[in-house]
Amino acid sequence: MNSETLLDTIPSLDLADFLSGNPTLKEKFVQDLGAAFNNIGFVAIKNHGLTNDDTEKLYDNVQQFFFSPDELKLQYAIEGIAGQRGYITKGKETAKGFKVPDLKEFYHVGQPKVNDGDPIWEEYPDNVFPKEQPDFEQYTLHTYKTLETAGKTLLKAIALYLELPEDYFEEKVKHGNSILRAIHYFPILNPEALPEGAVRAAAHGDINLITLLMGASAEGLEVLRADGVWIPITSLPDYVVVNVGDMLDRLTNHKLKSTIHRVVNPPKEKLGTSRFSIPFFMHPRSEMNLTCLESCVDANHPKMYVDMTAGEFLNERLIELGLKK
Repeated sequence: MNSETLLDTIPSLDLADFLSGNPTLKEKFVQDLGAAFNNIGFVAIKNHGLTNDDTEKLYDNVQQFFFSPDELKLQYAIEGIAGQRGYITKGKETAKGFKVPDLKEFYHVGQPKVNDGDPIWEEYPDNVFPKEQPDFEQYTLHTYKTLETAGKTLLKAIALYLELPEDYFEEKVKHGNSILRAIHYFPILNPEALPEGAVRAAAHGDINLITLLMGASAEGLEVLRADGVWIPITSLPDYVVVNVGDMLDRLTNHKLKSTIHRVVNPPKEKLGTSRFSIPFFMHPRSEMNLTCLESCVDANHPKMYVDMTAGEFLNERLIELGLKK
């Protein structure tokens, strides 16, 4: 294994280079992004559009909600929609292949609906926002749209790296089924009582095309390197961490790699503290075909995945996670 596949950190790139109008800077960004996603599956991106003030206000609102009494939070737990909007309680999500639920609770905000006649809106539940916090809707939706815009730009770069038309993903992600997930990894007050193997987030790959992760409130995120070593990932100020999801991995026949990652429990002296994290899971429309691109399949890289749509794959994974029966 060459040294390039044994990174101890993840590459950092500037989205402004792609948007600069300078062909040389743009091409370098495309190739560097593709190399990172081909190699470790993660990259840190600056100039993504969110300000520090945006981030602070969002985290303030998220923390206020999660520190509310359970009876208030449960008002926003919506039955019958597989956890796709509103509050999802502790013990609801179990990583694929694991039997013990993750030690977390979370809140989902989805695509805000617009009255434009697109039939896709019939597939999505309505968003729900805590009426006790009038700013919660404003800051979550602002973050959603900002990271969606950054994600669309990154998908243009990915398309060019794959030698596809730059706008290849554009219609596939228009009004896509993306989710902003605010996560509270709650304090572990009685570690002796935990089921064996219980962790904040067990090892998993994300379902979607790409994930954009704002800086978390504490350490804990680790990425599985190609040689089987777990390395800690800490988002730098002014950066978001972006990783490949399983849908993009399938589409590219594992050329772009959905890297396994996890959130470990804190050291003993910090077990009683909370950790907050807010990823944006960028999904396409449900009808997107995830069949491996022909350009990514050859004699040395035989087709790895069965054909299915994004909607079919999401449904399969929600069942595996325990969010859907």
